[in-house]
Amino acid sequence: MSELKERVALITGGNSGIGLAIAQRLAEDGARVVLNGIATEAEGQAVCTDIAARFGVSAHYLKADLRDPAQIERLMAQAQQIGGGGVDILVNNAGMQHTSGIEQFPVDVWNDMLAINLSASFHTIRLALPAMRSRGWGRIVNIASISGLRGRAGKSAYNATKHGLIGLTKSVALETATTDITCNAICPGWAQTALVERQVEALALREGIDIEAATRQLISLRQPSGRFVQTGQLAAMVAFLCSDDAQEVRGAAWTMDGGTTAL
Repeated sequence: MSELKERVALITGGNSGIGLAIAQRLAEDGARVVLNGIATEAEGQAVCTDIAARFGVSAHYLKADLRDPAQIERLMAQAQQIGGGGVDILVNNAGMQHTSGIEQFPVDVWNDMLAINLSASFHTIRLALPAMRSRGWGRIVNIASISGLRGRAGKSAYNATKHGLIGLTKSVALETATTDITCNAICPGWAQTALVERQVEALALREGIDIEAATRQLISLRQPSGRFVQTGQLAAMVAFLCSDDAQEVRGAAWTMDGGTTAL
């Protein structure tokens, strides 16, 4: 999409999984991309070198621990410098997961999940908005989850942070409603990532079945479609929300979950 050509996009958690798919799609559409992650500089830069070679755009890697507000401020300053004074597209994708009953839930993990899954987005948004307002255009996309729309035992922190992220999305959307800045959330169901593939492999080993059977068994527990959400599909939705066609999509919590929340 030509409207994204030369736009500067910052994607947190952008060097693997869903974040990498988003970075690649925005680069394909002409955006200059800045990837944040916790991988080594060499690993992150290798990803960026590949993106630059494949899509002919600039790509930069900025390492930062999103649990630390000071590192987030440094990340945003560096990204805005790369962007000539601002970031046009902000995709808050970084997140972490832990499953445990609330009575046994480690307090330090709870605090880390609040910081990464929710507070980091607060900080990146508050730091990105002034330049977006000055430039008169901006797109903010928060990668939430269907866990932000429903509850599940053992996922108190994940549910709480993703519910909070959707609430943050709606508030920011209202605060920017009269501008050309939009803020929306995408709520994936079970996406086919390396993490899920390891769960499939573990199930196959445990049950003595092949990968295809393990995939069917695992996904049948979660998604009526019987198929995983693909990272490329999520990336395409981000690209749409960044387009001019999505100008009046504001404060949405858009599900992509194979029908799970339709149950």
